Amino acid sequence: MAGSSRGVRWALVDLLVLLYALVPVVWLVSLSVKTPGAVADGSFVPREWTWRNYRSIFANDEFLRGLVNSLGIGLISTLIAVVIGTMAAYAIARLRFPGRSVILGVSLLIAMFPQISLVTPLFQIERALGLFNTWPGLILPYVTFALPLTIYTLSNFFEEIPWELEKAAKMDGATPLQAFRLVIVPLAAPGVVTAAILAFIVCWNDFLFAISLTSSSTARTAPAAISFFTGASQFEDPTGSIAAAAVVITIPIVIFVLFFQRRIVSGLTSGAVKG
Repeated sequence: MAGSSRGVRWALVDLLVLLYALVPVVWLVSLSVKTPGAVADGSFVPREWTWRNYRSIFANDEFLRGLVNSLGIGLISTLIAVVIGTMAAYAIARLRFPGRSVILGVSLLIAMFPQISLVTPLFQIERALGLFNTWPGLILPYVTFALPLTIYTLSNFFEEIPWELEKAAKMDGATPLQAFRLVIVPLAAPGVVTAAILAFIVCWNDFLFAISLTSSSTARTAPAAISFFTGASQFEDPTGSIAAAAVVITIPIVIFVLFFQRRIVSGLTSGAVKG
C-alpha cells in the first residue's frame, strides 16, 4: 500500500509538471487562432476561430526570409559543431594528455558564459571584419556556444565504447581515421544525434545574437523577425500574428524531437553501448 500511494503521489507530481509545461503552449495556440478583437477578452478557449493570423505571417516576406535564415544558419552551425565536437570529444575521451579535464572544464565555462556580455565586443568585431548582418556573422557565435555542449555530451559516449573494437579494426588493416569513422562514430550514433538536436535547438531559439548582429532580413532569423511584427494599422494589436509565428517556429523542434525520440532517449540513458 505504501508503494502504491507513493506511486500515486509521483504521478500527481508528474501531472502538475506536465500541465505547467503545456498550459503556456496551449494558451499560445489559442491566441494564434483568435480574432484581433478577441485577443484581450481573457478567454482560454476562443469564442471565434480564425486562420487569419497564419495567413498573414505566411504573406509576410520578412518572416519567410527569417525562416529560411533560421533553417540555413541553424543547420550549418549544427553541422560544424557536431563535426568538430565529435573529433574533439574523441581526443578528450581516448587520448591521455595533460590538461584534459581543464579543456573540458573551459569548454563548459564558455557554454555558461552570459551571452549579453559578449554582444558589444562581437558587434564591434563583426563590423570591423565585415561580418555584421551576414550568415557567417551568426554562425560563428552559434558554433562557439553549441560546440562545448557537443563536446561534453559526446565525450561521455566515447569513453563507454570498448577500446577492443578500435584495436580489432586496426588489426584488420584499418587506419586510425578509418577505425574512427567506420567503427567508433556509428557506435556513438545515439550520442551524435542527441548532441546535434541540442545544438540545433540552441541555434534555432537564439534571439539575442540574431537581434544584435543583424540589421535587415538578409541574415535576421525568425525569432528576431517576430519582434518587428506590427498590426495591419497603428490601432491593431499584433499579438495574434506573433503567437501564430511562435507556433510555426516551434513546429520544427517538435518534429525533430518526435522523429528522433528513440535516439534521444537511448543517447541520454544508455550511452553508446548497451551492456
